[in-house]
Amino acid sequence: MKDVLSPILADLHKRLKDAKQEDRGRPFVTLAYAQSLDGSIAGKKNRRLGLSCTSSLQLTHELRVAHDAILVGVGTVLADNPRLNVRLTNGPDPQPIIVDSRLRLPLDARLLQAGRGAWVVSTEAAQVEGERAIRAQGAEVLRLRSTLNGWVDLEALLETAHARDIEHILVEGGARILTSFLESRLVDYVVITISPQFIGGVPVLQEQELSTFPKLSQWRFERVGEDLVLAGELRWSDA
Repeated sequence: MKDVLSPILADLHKRLKDAKQEDRGRPFVTLAYAQSLDGSIAGKKNRRLGLSCTSSLQLTHELRVAHDAILVGVGTVLADNPRLNVRLTNGPDPQPIIVDSRLRLPLDARLLQAGRGAWVVSTEAAQVEGERAIRAQGAEVLRLRSTLNGWVDLEALLETAHARDIEHILVEGGARILTSFLESRLVDYVVITISPQFIGGVPVLQEQELSTFPKLSQWRFERVGEDLVLAGELRWSDA
C-alpha cells in the first residue's frame, strides 16, 4: 500500500523536526482523532464506530510512524481494546502509553499481549495487586503524582516521557484524555478527521467548558478519500 500524499503530514513532519531542535523540556504533543459531522467520536455507551475511511485510516497510521509514542486513556482500552501499532504503512510501532490512574487495565488487553513493553501510567494511590499483575504481563507501571481529582498529572507524564527520550507523542483519546490535554494546555498540533455522517453519540470533549478557548492557527485542510482532514497549531484565546 502506497503512503498517502498529504500536505498536512508534510507540515507536521516539518514541525516535529523543528521541535526536535528546540529545548522545550517536554515532548511535542499531537492530538489526533476521528469524529462525525456532529462531533461524535463513538456511539452511545462508547460503542465503537469505524468513522475513518480506508485512506484517512492509513493517514492515521502514517501519523503513528512519525511519533515516538502513542497515548490513550484506559477508557479507550476498555471500549475498543486497540493494538495501537502500525499496520497500514511501513515504519516502527510507537511506544504505547496508557493513562490508567486506578490500574483498571484488563490483563487480556491486546496492548499487553503484543510484547511491546507498554507503559502504564498511574498514581501512588493505585492498588499494588493491580501493578503486580500488569508487570507480570511485561508492561511497565509508572507511578506519578496526581492532580486534585486523583487523575495522573499530565505535566508529570510528559516530563517523565521526555526524560526517557520521547520527543513526540501522538494522543488518540478518548474524550477524558482529549479534554485533559486541552484543559492543561499541553497540545501543540491537532489533526481531526471528519467523517461526513451524523451519529448523535459520545462527544469529543467531556461535558464541561474549557477554561480558555483553544483554536487552530495556521490551519489547513484536505480531502482524504471520503473524509475531510483538518489540522493546525493550537492557540489559546488569552495567549
